[in-house]
Amino acid sequence: MNIYGIGTDIVNVNRIKNAIKKNKKAFKKRIYTNFEIKTCEKRNNKAECFAKRFAAKEALFKALGIRNKLHFNDVEIRNTGSGAPKFVIKGFSLKNLKKIFKNKKFKIHLSLSDDKPWAVASVIIFIYK
Repeated sequence: MNIYGIGTDIVNVNRIKNAIKKNKKAFKKRIYTNFEIKTCEKRNNKAECFAKRFAAKEALFKALGIRNKLHFNDVEIRNTGSGAPKFVIKGFSLKNLKKIFKNKKFKIHLSLSDDKPWAVASVIIFIYK
């Protein structure tokens, strides 16, 4: 097992909150999946939820060393039964990940945290030989 990439991103929660206020549906549709929008809208801390997911996607792009080969709304953050965050990648982005890894097995680890006004995400990608 080898580390392919590591990415970290920190986001000001207020910046995301303002972007959502200003461009409501357009911003959400461009960045988040329908599942993420529904998940965050149910929470008391909506802005933190959206900010952590934004940071997670940016951290993933950094860990991969690419940006234009993945679409924000093809990359979804869900939580496992124990509450741990994980990526679900689909569509155009999944096709490109398969091209990048060329039949190699890979695992993406994600950690999220927030402490207002900050949200942070860290990503480590492992490749298995």
